[in-house]
Amino acid sequence: MKKYCFILLVFLYSCKNGDGYKQLFGDPELYSKTVHELNEVVMGNNFPPIVASRNYTYAAIAGYEVMVLAEPTRYRTLAGQIHGLDSLPAIMDTADVYFPLASLLAYCRVGEAVTFPEGSMKYYVDSLKQLALSLGMPSNMLDKTDSFSAKVASHIIAWGKKDNYAETRSAEKYTVLDIPGRWVPTPPMYASAVEPHWNEIRTLVLDSANQFRPVAPIPFDMKDTTSLYYKNVMMVKTAGENLTDEQKHIANFWDDNPFKLNVYGHAMFSTKKFSPPGHWMGIIGIAAKQAKVDFAETTFAYAITSIVMFDAFIECWDAKYTYNTIRPESVINKYIDANWRPLLQTPAFPEYTCGHSTVSASAAEALTKVFGSNFSYTDTTELEFGIESRKYNSFRAAAEENNLARFYGGIHLHNSCLVSTEAGKRVGVHIATRLRMKR
Repeated sequence: MKKYCFILLVFLYSCKNGDGYKQLFGDPELYSKTVHELNEVVMGNNFPPIVASRNYTYAAIAGYEVMVLAEPTRYRTLAGQIHGLDSLPAIMDTADVYFPLASLLAYCRVGEAVTFPEGSMKYYVDSLKQLALSLGMPSNMLDKTDSFSAKVASHIIAWGKKDNYAETRSAEKYTVLDIPGRWVPTPPMYASAVEPHWNEIRTLVLDSANQFRPVAPIPFDMKDTTSLYYKNVMMVKTAGENLTDEQKHIANFWDDNPFKLNVYGHAMFSTKKFSPPGHWMGIIGIAAKQAKVDFAETTFAYAITSIVMFDAFIECWDAKYTYNTIRPESVINKYIDANWRPLLQTPAFPEYTCGHSTVSASAAEALTKVFGSNFSYTDTTELEFGIESRKYNSFRAAAEENNLARFYGGIHLHNSCLVSTEAGKRVGVHIATRLRMKR
């Protein structure tokens, strides 16, 4: 199928004129398709949402930094604006470099470096290079473009390796304690807690992981049926048992579970979807195409949104493993109904705060800065997973719906979603305001 698409692209662009490579590689939609290619790699290799955010962000920064050099009167480098990133070497030769292709190649190189297995993007990169030659790009231009992109990618990769990610791979595991209200593994996987040390990852813009730490959650209390906590738990149970078709659609649309274990009797199999940041990668592509922004502006949209989500995840994971709160499913099973199950599969990390609500709210703020506050669009990202599309009048409206999605899905208290959305907004506004990426 990929080989067929390659041949078709060569035919379509070579039939137009002698500089078909400019039309193809200058098309911003190709950048979005390249992001989708990385999205497929991330999904296929079961990266959890927080790690996936790291994959997308470093790749997006590489792609953007190339276009900063291409259009220095429009955009500013992120060097000196995000923690630890130094300027590219001043002596870098840009003569005969075709910047859009360099941006794509840098994106792929960094994307591959922060994922696995080794060579995960090789076929795609090789196809881009073959396309360039087939569509009339001079071989010396391709060589210089390729070499230039490799230098940019190496710079970003070297910087990325200093973010403490490698060190957290061998950090102490989460200890499950039999304390009322504390998180415990949930069925059917009973998986260990995911990334309990993510708040030790270097932030990009935030001063620290706890800069916008939310207030403590509602105190755990299942003994008093009039307590606020008990009422919130019963809200989840009642809602889950009375969901309308529309509410189920909302929950499933925003499920974004990168690895769901399906159990039917003695049979078990997994299904995969794009994770929350992967879902928003798709939304960026939809918005860029609808707004008809050019290639450079598309790289800007991906970069700023990825950066915002990256820091939002760190903020959220700091809260999760500071408060270590139990999931509704565990509470209901232990204190009310042992057979109750939520619509969505409960993720393997503490309940408060909600990761999806946090990063969705932050992404909405970034995209609002790029495309405006009244940007209506149809989100078609879930069609490839058999889920009908949904329409929104703004990015913020989409993020607000996500609040309800996690509650309808039965995996979060509604109060947690509300608090998370506000936290995500604060992170998004702070970063979108602080970064000066456009001149």
